[in-house]
Formats: sequence, structure tokens, C-alpha cells
Amino acid sequence: MRARAPVLTATPTPTATPTPTATPTPTSTNLDPDPDPNSETSRRPGGEAFAPPLGRPGIPPPRDTTNRDPATYRISMRIGVVGAGGVGGLVAGLLARSGHPVALVARGATLDAIQSHGLRIDSPLGVFDARIEVGAVDELAPVDALLVAVKTWQVPAVAATLAPMLAPRAIVVPVQNGVDAPDQCADTLGADRVFGGICHVLSWIAGPGSIKHVGDPPLLTLGAWRTPADERLEALRVALEGAGLRARVARDFPAALWDKFLFIATFGGVGAVARAGAGQLRSIPETRRLLVGAFEEVRDVAAAKGISLRPDAVARALGLIDILPEDAIASLQRDVVAGRPSEIDSLSGAVARIGSEVGVPVPIHSTIYAALLPLERAARARG
Repeated sequence: MRARAPVLTATPTPTATPTPTATPTPTSTNLDPDPDPNSETSRRPGGEAFAPPLGRPGIPPPRDTTNRDPATYRISMRIGVVGAGGVGGLVAGLLARSGHPVALVARGATLDAIQSHGLRIDSPLGVFDARIEVGAVDELAPVDALLVAVKTWQVPAVAATLAPMLAPRAIVVPVQNGVDAPDQCADTLGADRVFGGICHVLSWIAGPGSIKHVGDPPLLTLGAWRTPADERLEALRVALEGAGLRARVARDFPAALWDKFLFIATFGGVGAVARAGAGQLRSIPETRRLLVGAFEEVRDVAAAKGISLRPDAVARALGLIDILPEDAIASLQRDVVAGRPSEIDSLSGAVARIGSEVGVPVPIHSTIYAALLPLERAARARG
């Protein structure tokens, strides 16, 4: 049996307090027009409104995964995070600061940095160094909930390695940009433990073991996938809110997922082809029409799959483009420009693939995918 490594708490940095300086313009965005179009508030499984104040005692823990006292479960719930990037690193750091046992899967220079001096978080929520249990999957003890925060193209291979980290009734919540990750995780790890997740945040890697966050607190939208939402998902939601994040359970998670997909696949794909920020994309009439057409393609594919997006989904997505900083770009564009492997297969590539499956023509996204595919293959060949 593996020995459970000691869990170290987040240590504030005395000299690094936030200052009221201007916020730098981020180079990527993980936003969408309305993070959860189907839920104005957090909800319990079953759909009734549930918006407890911060610090409300947690709900009972999963029945057979822990011997912890239910009264302290909100704090003692052991949460794992796979991936120490802008999303995973920020969430792990905030959870550790709040007192949760956190297990973070990282590698390379990031692993070395966190083991050496902790995980540095620079955020409007605080500037601090979080001392976190970190290592490879087979070096970490099992968790009650596992957030998968790697790139979309890494999910199938990563999911195949995660079983040793899961307690008997542990849940798995992938938080990728595309629409494939929940099924990929469920096929590998079991549908009864996989739920959906979407993260809305402006954050990025500032250096090995260092995360920069600007803007609002992270928002995690959670929801049922192939199994109904239950007390395990609610326990995670409460834990996240207790750490200073915003979290809610959507009544219709597939619609929330596709609502974000409509925005990020189009903004990322058109931006990567045009090599332009949000300001140029929205102000040049021809490019603005390209955005609208690409939004409409995703809307039509969603409708063909029986996904109930709001009637104004395209207008709302375009409205978000209109309020982004002039030079804001999506992470897809940033990776393509830098010559790194990107999420094009899971964004415009997925629109083209699913469109073909449901008989909906998607010429804009098909062209975006074809145009970027040579660069993608070259980046993958370089490793």
C-alpha cells in the first residue's frame, strides 16, 4: 500500500500583497457568453435552487468512500487535480489555501518548481505560495474527486492512467474546452463516476510552478453526464465554493457545454486563421461575418444533436467578442502561433466531424480545420 504523503497548507507570501495597479491585458480567454445558460443559481441534484452562503456546513460525504465525520467533510474532502496549467494550477492552489487536502499531478520543470518552493498563485484573490502534495499518478494516494485539466488532445491517454488515484466512489470531472472529454473519461473510467465540468477563468502559466490570474474568480459549471448528479457532485461544488471559487450545477449540462463550445471553437479557430485579436475580428465587416457564420454552424450542429441552446446563443456569443480586450486571443491561437500542439482537433475539427455525423454542412469550420491541420501535424511531429 502506498503511504499517503503529508499534505502541506498554503503559505501566504508576506511581501507579495495585491496592489491596485492596472490589470494587464490577458493573451488568452476561456470565457463564453453565459457560463451556464440553464441555471441562474446553483442547484441540488433534482433541480431545486440551492445557493448556500459561503461556509455553510457541507452535505454528507459519499457513503462508502470515507470514514470522515460528515460535519467536517467539506474541509477534509481529498481533491485531485491533473494538470498544473492556468486552470488546474489555480484551482489546486485555491483549494490548498482553504485547507483541503489536494493532490496535484504535474511533471517536468513544473513538478520540480512546486516541490522546491510550492505553487505560486498571483490572483485578485490573493498572492501566495501553496505547498501541495505533487507527483505522478502512481505516487499519489487516492482522492474523493478528481479534476482533469489537461489539454483536450491529452485526455484519452491521461484517462487511461487515472484509476489508481480513484477511491471506490470517487468522481472524475474533466474541464476541457471541447465536447468530447466527458465521454472519453466515461468510456475509460466508468460512466457512474464521470460528470461534466466547464471552467470560466482568465489565467495562464507565468513560469514553472507559477500561475497568473486576472479578472473574476474562477467559475466552474458542473453537471450530469451519463449518470444523474448526486451528493458526490454537490460535495465537490460546496468544496470549490468554500475555497473562494464560484461553482454551480447546471440543470442541462450538455447545453451549457455546447454553449461554451459554440464560442470557443469559433473564436479560437477564426482567430488562429486570421492571426488577429478580438478587436480586429469584430471590427472588419468581412471577418465579423465569418464569426457569425461559424457561430451559426455550431448552433445548427447542436440542434441536430438535440442540444437545446438558447435562441439568442449566436447574438450572445458575438456580444462577448464585442466586449473583449482589443488584443485578446484564445489559447488555440496562442498555441498555433507558438508552433505548439493545439486543440484544433477538438474544436473546429470536432465541429467538422460531428457535423458530418449528423448531416449538417459546416464549410467554415471545415476550412479552418483543413487550413490549420498542416501546422498541427508539424507541431505534433516536433513533440
